[in-house]
Amino acid sequence: MSKEKDKEKKKKSIKLLKKNIIREKAIKVAITSVSLFLINVYIVLGIIYKDGSFTISLDSETGKEPNLIIYESLSDKTQKNYLKCEDIDFFSDVSIDWIPENIDEEAEGSHHGNHYMAYTFYVENKGEEAINYWTTAIIEEQDKEVDEALRFMVYKNGERVVYAKSAQNGNPEPGTIPFKNESTIMLEQNKDFKPGSIDKYTIVVFLEGSDPQCTNAIVGGEISMYMKITEEHITNDE
Repeated sequence: MSKEKDKEKKKKSIKLLKKNIIREKAIKVAITSVSLFLINVYIVLGIIYKDGSFTISLDSETGKEPNLIIYESLSDKTQKNYLKCEDIDFFSDVSIDWIPENIDEEAEGSHHGNHYMAYTFYVENKGEEAINYWTTAIIEEQDKEVDEALRFMVYKNGERVVYAKSAQNGNPEPGTIPFKNESTIMLEQNKDFKPGSIDKYTIVVFLEGSDPQCTNAIVGGEISMYMKITEEHITNDE
């Protein structure tokens, strides 16, 4: 009887061992699937606006000469009507924690990283009077609701603000300021910009992998956006 019991115990042990092996394999497969999912969530992100990614619009109604100029490098302040960042082929989801904290100090102009866009430029008041100006970022076109996981990070003179579409419950995504509306990412007024003053901007665009909306549904999606700087003259009546 003891031999038969030993045989049954051995059979049970073998079955249990096989189950554990199968379970471990299943877990490994599940982990691999998640990893592949994270790697494969990517979109083509075209940052375009006619002739450039960033453009400046100046007030022509007052008949005054524009005070603002924009440029990529402090060593070359040639006045331009628009600036264009270098193309980036595709994005995959990343975490904001993966982006260097000092990214606004890395370089001037385009300095993209792995799967995110980074662009640094300057706004200067070359005039003789103080002015206000508006900074606007607009989503021109998109599909597959790519904007649900989009992050538009703005460094202005070292101060960082992250813009994102509101969560599905209507609340802001953690650590972000909600988009102004469906098409306007940000709209900020910069007051009393004095003659000779320079504002430094670094724009970083990426997909936040921890966003619940960063799913397979946005794979292959596209988005185009632009940013504009609009001058506002200050009159004695204002």
